[in-house]
Amino acid sequence: MTDPAVPTPVPLRLEGLTVAYGGRPAVQELSLEVRPGEIYGLLGSNGAGKSSTIKAVVGLVRPVAGRVLVFGHDPVIEGVRTKAGIGYVPETSLLYESLTPREFLEFVASVRHLPSGPTGERGRALVAAFRLEEEYDQPIATLSNGTRQKVLLVAALLHQPPLLVLDEPLNHLDPRAVRLTKDLLTRYVADGRRGVLFSTHTMEVAERLCTRVGILDHGLLRGEGSLASLRERVARGDATLEEIFLGLTEEAGEVRAAVASLERV
Repeated sequence: MTDPAVPTPVPLRLEGLTVAYGGRPAVQELSLEVRPGEIYGLLGSNGAGKSSTIKAVVGLVRPVAGRVLVFGHDPVIEGVRTKAGIGYVPETSLLYESLTPREFLEFVASVRHLPSGPTGERGRALVAAFRLEEEYDQPIATLSNGTRQKVLLVAALLHQPPLLVLDEPLNHLDPRAVRLTKDLLTRYVADGRRGVLFSTHTMEVAERLCTRVGILDHGLLRGEGSLASLRERVARGDATLEEIFLGLTEEAGEVRAAVASLERV
């Protein structure tokens, strides 16, 4: 049982994070935090900086300025310790195609030092929940994109990490798997200690699932907060997250102009 007198550590804090490629900034002085018990939605159009932010969090790219703290630890300084507490689903499927899902999950379990891994009660339950039994011993190279995504989700959840970092995790999933994933994430943070960073450009998903959202545009944080607080900011109590997003990124006018130009053709 968690002692209420002991503060729960913050799962993720970004302090002035700047990521650049070839001198060109992809993320600029980004500061935010994922609080205990929270699903934080990182929203943005293609190229807004979502994936670059996430790669910095999991230690795949090195910030040129600022820092990342995962439960108080910097992945640049304490890479192994930090990554041990993260479950990660990348935007692009990264799997060993010559392996089967069973073999891949056994490999993940060995890296995570799980004695039972996918053969344990939790592993078997996850495989069954995502309906992977029929494909479990087929080469990953033969699997559909949706099935591969399910394997990645099971791998991220297998060791019950205190921080989940998910980059467009619902890509390619069928409606049942989408609902399952959303319900699992909601239960995952229910203990008030874990956190989830959830990247998406699907506004409806973020609106229904996320506790708070951060809106990225050209690497800059344009707005942050709950849906209610963002509605207050745009002074519209009935605004959808899509309308708020387009307003804060100043893309609403561009959309109207694009539609009008097509109508004249």
